[in-house]
Amino acid sequence: MSIKDRDVHGHKVSGEDDAKEGINYLDHDIQYKEAEVFFDQARQKGLAQFEDDQGRNYTLIYNKDGTYRIERRSADSSGWF
Repeated sequence: MSIKDRDVHGHKVSGEDDAKEGINYLDHDIQYKEAEVFFDQARQKGLAQFEDDQGRNYTLIYNKDGTYRIERRSADSSGWF
């Protein structure tokens, strides 16, 4: 897997190949103001979790250098075992 760097609404965002759809979601599928909620949360709390329209789960992580990283995460198990 390779790391991709992209500008998303003025924020430098990186992620592995499996996070490409999460980057696209923030950049193209939702409005700027909606995406900024996730960037603000990550900047204030260190991370923000979100789900795209296809049910894929991601975490947006704020780096100390002012950049962001997106990681794909597994869907949470809804079972009790």
